[in-house]
Amino acid sequence: MQRRELIALASMAALRPLAVRAQAWPARPVRIVVPFTPGGTTDLVTRLVATEVGKALGQPLVIDNKPGAGTVIGVDNVAKSAPDGYSFVTVANSFTVNQTLVKKLPYDGLKDLRPVALMGLSEHVLATHPASGLRSVADIVAQARAGTKLSYASFGNGTSAHLAGEMLKSQLGVEMVHVPYKGQAPALSDLLGGQVSMMFGNWPEFRSHVQSGKLLALGMATAERSPYAPQIPTLAEQGVSVVSNSWNGLLAPAGTPDAIVQRMNALVNQAMQTTAVVQAFEKGGIAARAGTPEQFADFIRSETARYAEVIRKAGIAVD
Repeated sequence: MQRRELIALASMAALRPLAVRAQAWPARPVRIVVPFTPGGTTDLVTRLVATEVGKALGQPLVIDNKPGAGTVIGVDNVAKSAPDGYSFVTVANSFTVNQTLVKKLPYDGLKDLRPVALMGLSEHVLATHPASGLRSVADIVAQARAGTKLSYASFGNGTSAHLAGEMLKSQLGVEMVHVPYKGQAPALSDLLGGQVSMMFGNWPEFRSHVQSGKLLALGMATAERSPYAPQIPTLAEQGVSVVSNSWNGLLAPAGTPDAIVQRMNALVNQAMQTTAVVQAFEKGGIAARAGTPEQFADFIRSETARYAEVIRKAGIAVD
């Protein structure tokens, strides 16, 4: 036997264990880390999709909430897990923001993890308390120039709501004080109480408050009118090109076999077409975002670059 043939056979033998493992996967429950506390949009989307994927796999998908350090703790846990198809992590906008904002990440988001599937997307609305006197983007400019001290709340320093506020400030050329909170819930509570002037937030969580009149929507942070809130004008219609949202997607440790990644991708996309998920997404105002791992990888690169520009321009730094 020629030396070249021997090398080829040896290479095939080395790869065979990976192929066998991929074909037998999963032989036990699969863990999905959610780097947020239970109850939020990311947790909801993950549990909805995981339930349907588990049915198709014949093995349960166990949700493991590991919040902390702006999602770094949970993401790092999976980045350092064995690439055997039994550990995944659901990430959101913070994953791409942290690539620029956090100077000493314990992992390389573009090298230590691989994209599996984009799942859901929640559009952002810019809302205010009815007593603020604000009724449009033009009113923000008018009040600021009249000397009114305006503020905007966010889910925390470096979150999508924070960066959207910075984009708004930059485009309007006005001053507003950023008031960061530890999550959307406490920020929304103070917005409802009139302690802050305005806030960008997830439409699913803001919808009932807008519909009841407890909050006033100044505009949707979307390129076109939202199918979930067609009556609300976009910020773009008012001359401000701020597009902001909260998205969720699934990642695996780098080195996870292609066969497992492709199968999980197919099952996630399939799950988002089931009646249970479709109805829950529609009720919650969450848009399903199916696609390939490659398309999700392109999306992550694009989002990382977009947020990096905002962070550098606004001079945002973590505490």
